[in-house]
Formats: sequence, C-alpha cells, structure tokens
Amino acid sequence: MKHITRKSCCVAVIGLGITAAGTMFAASLADSKFAMAAAHGGDTEVELGKLAAEKATNPDVKAFGQQMVQDHGEANEKLMSIGQQESMTLPADMDMKQQAMYNKLKMLSGPDFDKAYVAGMVKDHQEDVKAFTKEANSGADPKLKQFAAETLPVIQGHLDKIKAIQAKMTGGM
Repeated sequence: MKHITRKSCCVAVIGLGITAAGTMFAASLADSKFAMAAAHGGDTEVELGKLAAEKATNPDVKAFGQQMVQDHGEANEKLMSIGQQESMTLPADMDMKQQAMYNKLKMLSGPDFDKAYVAGMVKDHQEDVKAFTKEANSGADPKLKQFAAETLPVIQGHLDKIKAIQAKMTGGM
C-alpha cells in the first residue's frame, strides 16, 4: 500500500482546486471579455453613428448611422444593466483602436467618409456577429447569454443592411 504524506495530499487537493477554480474562472473570464468588448463596441457604434448622421453625404449611410445610434444605444443600456446586476464595471467609451478609427473618420468628408464608414461597419458587424453567436451558444453567464441571443438578430440585420448599402454604393445592386 502506498502511503500519502500530508504534504503530497495537500498538493493533490490544491491541484484539484486550482483546476476546478481555473475552469470556473475561464468561463467567467470569457463572459467578462465578451461584455467588455460589447460595451466598447456598442459605444463605438453610437459615436460613429452620430458622426455618420452628421457627415455622410449618402442618405442611406446617414440613415444607417441614425439607426446605429438608436439600436446600439438601447443595447448599451441593457448591457450596462446586466453589468450592474452581475457586479461588472463595464466601460462607457471606445477603446484605443476604436478611438483611432473614429479620429480617422472624423477627418474624412464626402464620399470618402461614406466609403470608409461603410467598410468599417461591414467589418465591425461581421466580427460582432461572430462574438454574439459564440456568447449566445456557449456563454456561461445566463444573463449575458440571453442578451447576446436577443441582440444577435439586430446585429445580423445591421450587417445585412450595411452590406446592401455597400453593394449599392459600388454598383453591385
């Protein structure tokens, strides 16, 4: 019979505890990362939408910008509420990369602005659809998972709409 010393027993138990805690933490970390990215992204959509509503020359782009302000503003409020319920402090601003994109777009005007804004929105919404789909399917936090599932059709609708605008602008329709 093999004897387990007190020291080896504690190491084994601690090792199991870390594994179990690590697994729980990983799920929580994934949900937190999603919530942080969604908060940054939502604020960016609102700010870029305001910019598009003001600067766009194409009426479809201008209307899309206004829709971003409305839809992402509502989603941001829901997400912030969930963050408070879950004791998460979520950002209410853009991250550095998003701020740089905003600054770049702010310097453009006319068709150059429209083209750059539309291209950015296509790329951004493609990434958002992936992130929201992942959270809706495999998120651990029930409230964030539900938020992602409820918001995903709106974001998919935005992607479809901005792709149609892009196609129309480039003569693809």
